[in-house]
Amino acid sequence: MDDHPETSRNRSKRKRSKTETEERTSDANEEVEERGDDFEEVRPKSKRNRAAKDATSPAVLNPDQSLIDVIKGNEIQIPQVVKLWVGRYEKDPKQAMVELLTTLFEACGAKYRIKEELLDETDVDDVVVALVNLARNGEVEDYQGSKRKDFKNFKDNLLSLWDSLITECQDGPLFDKMLFDKCMDYIIALSCTPPRIYRQVASLMGLQLVTSFITVAKALGAQRETTQRQLNAENKKRTEGPRLESLNKRLSETHDKILVLEEMMRKIFSGLFVHRYRDIDPNIRTSCIESLGVWVLSYPSLFLQDLYLKYLGWTLNDKNAGVRKASVHALQKLYDADDNVPTLGLFTERFSNRMIELADDSDVSVAVCAIGLVKQLLRHQLLPDDDLGPLYDLLIDDPAEVRRAIGELVYDHLIAQKFNSPQSSSRGSDSGSSEVHLSRMLQILREFSAEPILSIYVIDDVWEYMKAMKDWKCIISMLLDENPLIELTDDDATNLVRLLSASVRKAVGERIVPASDTRKQYYNKAQKEIFENNRRDITIAMMKNYPLLLRKFMADKAKVPSLVEIIVHMNLGLYSLKRQENNFKNVLQLMKQAFLKHGDKEALRSCVKAIKFCSTESQGELKDYALNKLKNLEDELNDKLKSAMKEAGDGDEYSLLVNLKRLYELQLSWSVPIESLYEDIVKVLHSFRNVDDEVVSFLLLNMYLHVAWTLQSIVNSETVSEASLTSLLSKRNSLFEELEYFLGTPSEDKEGSKCGNQLACRVCIILAEAWCLFRKANFSSTKLEHLGYCPDTSVLQRFWKLCEQQLNISDETEDEDTKKEYIEETNRDAVMIASAKLVVGNAVPKEYLTPEIISHFGMHGTSVAEIVKHLITVIKKNDDFPNIFIEALKRAYDRHLVDLSKSDDKSFTSKSFLECKDLATRLSGTFMGAARNKHKSDILKIVRDGIEYAFLDAPKQLSFLEGAVVHFVPKLPVIDILEILKDVQSRTENVNTDEDPSGWRPYHTFVDSLREKYVKNEGLPENIADEKERRRSGRPRKRRNIEGKRLFDEESSSEEEDSISGSDREDAHDEEEKQDEEEEEEAPLIHSIRSSSKLRSLKLSRDENKGQRKGVSASRTSGA
Repeated sequence: MDDHPETSRNRSKRKRSKTETEERTSDANEEVEERGDDFEEVRPKSKRNRAAKDATSPAVLNPDQSLIDVIKGNEIQIPQVVKLWVGRYEKDPKQAMVELLTTLFEACGAKYRIKEELLDETDVDDVVVALVNLARNGEVEDYQGSKRKDFKNFKDNLLSLWDSLITECQDGPLFDKMLFDKCMDYIIALSCTPPRIYRQVASLMGLQLVTSFITVAKALGAQRETTQRQLNAENKKRTEGPRLESLNKRLSETHDKILVLEEMMRKIFSGLFVHRYRDIDPNIRTSCIESLGVWVLSYPSLFLQDLYLKYLGWTLNDKNAGVRKASVHALQKLYDADDNVPTLGLFTERFSNRMIELADDSDVSVAVCAIGLVKQLLRHQLLPDDDLGPLYDLLIDDPAEVRRAIGELVYDHLIAQKFNSPQSSSRGSDSGSSEVHLSRMLQILREFSAEPILSIYVIDDVWEYMKAMKDWKCIISMLLDENPLIELTDDDATNLVRLLSASVRKAVGERIVPASDTRKQYYNKAQKEIFENNRRDITIAMMKNYPLLLRKFMADKAKVPSLVEIIVHMNLGLYSLKRQENNFKNVLQLMKQAFLKHGDKEALRSCVKAIKFCSTESQGELKDYALNKLKNLEDELNDKLKSAMKEAGDGDEYSLLVNLKRLYELQLSWSVPIESLYEDIVKVLHSFRNVDDEVVSFLLLNMYLHVAWTLQSIVNSETVSEASLTSLLSKRNSLFEELEYFLGTPSEDKEGSKCGNQLACRVCIILAEAWCLFRKANFSSTKLEHLGYCPDTSVLQRFWKLCEQQLNISDETEDEDTKKEYIEETNRDAVMIASAKLVVGNAVPKEYLTPEIISHFGMHGTSVAEIVKHLITVIKKNDDFPNIFIEALKRAYDRHLVDLSKSDDKSFTSKSFLECKDLATRLSGTFMGAARNKHKSDILKIVRDGIEYAFLDAPKQLSFLEGAVVHFVPKLPVIDILEILKDVQSRTENVNTDEDPSGWRPYHTFVDSLREKYVKNEGLPENIADEKERRRSGRPRKRRNIEGKRLFDEESSSEEEDSISGSDREDAHDEEEKQDEEEEEEAPLIHSIRSSSKLRSLKLSRDENKGQRKGVSASRTSGA
């Protein structure tokens, strides 16, 4: 007894104050019970407290308010209503239990109440069966999925109610082994029922119970630890006494409560989670995985073990992207806590491969999250580098989000090496320097040296995270070899120049890789200021060093294009402000030298772009200097061309080709005065017909560009001299003569020659562009009217013949040309676009060229087909397009007849016939939806003209019916089909078709097809669709497994629902599609007897005379 006061004195002030507070609180509670409503008079409330009291007063003033009303209403009232309910439960457990279970059922959407006196005897299964029957009868309301504004917080309020209930009951009813045991039984049972709404709501409640149990268990765990510490401290002082007994008792009670809670968690997990985590509803599966992630993270003592973790691993393979994402998110949070990592070793070993695979998931958001998860694994050094190979391939993947995420991983892991061990990261003090980071980046870029565009992708991915890429001085220093410790190979220097150029472009707000979104980028004021500051920093860093870089890499054609273009992104005004005019002049001089030194497209184009920028964007004296340099460049190039033309006469064509390319690149950007050279070019073409095809191409290109610039100057000038017009006409006529000469000499004798194909493409494209440039419509009713030009039919036919030859070039030959310069200007797409421009621009007569182009629809790949498709869209706006369509079909069919005359090989001739059928299918496919009714008369004209053409030379051309006309028939109304059937049959009244059965076979096939279309549509001339729909609605439809918000699945049971997997869901989907197909087939089967009799009557009518045919037709129509 003497020790007891010491124990009391040794307590902390905090403990004593807590005890005193509890005593005061208990006294106050007793006073409340005694005085009831008079409690408010005990002490005055402040205004703020009175306001808070008023806000929650409805809950206090209405103690009879039901729990379900609170769930549907305001969540602020939930704690007080729960507190009142707990008070009722302590007074009358059965009545309160019935009230809670009724709320549980009503939250699921069912109004069902258990009688209070039968609560103990009522079996859970009997109640669940009754609830399922309510759902079967449609007597269930979906509160959770309702879009009513009243229920928008229903889910959150429901979860809040259960959380508040468990918190309020933690000191009593939670452990009475009656209240929550009963609730869990019903929740688990409802979660395994077929009605989806039951499973959804029951799963939410069950998962929330576990989450709330964990909150209480953690609080009890903290209390247990405190008690254990107190007990340990007390044991050091004495071995027995009331204090020790009290502490031991409290420790035992707390431990027992935690065991009870954990047992309840296991019960819900085994009864609810293990079934619902693979529910057919992805929302339920997602909720389960999200909750499991919370449980493992917040209560690892129970859930952080493979028994539970395996479910997170399994759902990484879920069919639904949302479920996979929830699993990845949960794992990210787990690996984020370093204490969890040792326990996750076996799990990581089992599922790490799947985590890596998810980085290439079909859903972009899942892929990005998975890449973040892989970063976590790398941070804990749980993945070997050899497993990361597939991830690095995603650096050049399509979705920008995935590429950025991989770029961040590459930077953190390979460049910054944040995930390395502390020993390796502390070895070098300069491990984070720009030089080190750039050296590691160059090591990565070596893998992509052969494909510059892939290097740009990698740079774009990493740029945002790698500050060293914006360290302009460091990059320049490395390129100039100022640091003797860093030695760059030639490939590294090339990659570093590309990196510098790409980084400069990124820094000023340009895209460096193609984007799926082609819309123009818009930046706010702050972003524009950042770009301007970056432009200034780049200019200052490059100002003195730019000439040094150009001199060093002048001769390197791989580095010059990227290096020269940097000036386009600089602020040229700073050269004057910083008094660096001499450096600007040196840069211009070096660029001019680079232009005259190189002959490659990229180098030339970059030099032209840079020189043009300097001559237009510079100011004052610098601008004058740039313009003078440009004039000197043009004069020097003229001299070089004249000299090269003389050398070409001696057989040396290389110099001529290179200088023609230089002139071509200049003329693409501005007008170059080459009047004196023009005649020389014409003479070269006349004198040397055996000049290399590539040289001829650039001669023609430069002629065309000069003519185009001359025409533009005349059109834009206010006064036009007669001499200038005469000169232009002379140059134009010379150009057309040379082009038409090459029309007459297609590359047949050079078959297989790549340059031959390129020259032919050039001729076609230049000729089409020139015809468009001088089309008569451009100059009609003006002083320049006599400049208008339209080719005659013979020239147009030769033009198209050459175009056809280029369209028919094999894919293998075109693929071999892909690495040649300017190939994008000389492929099939370019030829087809040039031809289509002639039609759309009315530069040539449409009657010949338009059907020819359309007849090649679908013959030369997807890209060409898209071009023709756009042309058809334009053509259909004109009234004469039915004639064009039928002419196109005739051209395709004529090619088939030519093939038939050349060869009896069926495999050869069937290909051309299939092409004709494909064309008809594609053209008829343009009449869909509203266009079908809009162009009804046009379709009928196509069919009638097609029939007329087929019978012009019967039976030789009758296959045109089968190959072309038949595809347009389904687009016609039934009454028109009947008229066509009569017309076709009347054409064979006096013809003996049995003399040539094979020749007349297409006719019989076409007639049978007409009959089939007619019978299929029931022979109803009007309102066919409405009548069929009315007939279908009169027949009972099959019950389906409708996906979506369904209250009850008739075919399933709780066992079946539990066993649903991905394959089961696919089977269900297949079964639904099968039911759809059966329904579609049933409609005509109902009338199969009538249909077959009609077919027989129609077949017999072929042997009867015209009057009998009319009678049969009339009786058939009236009978229908």
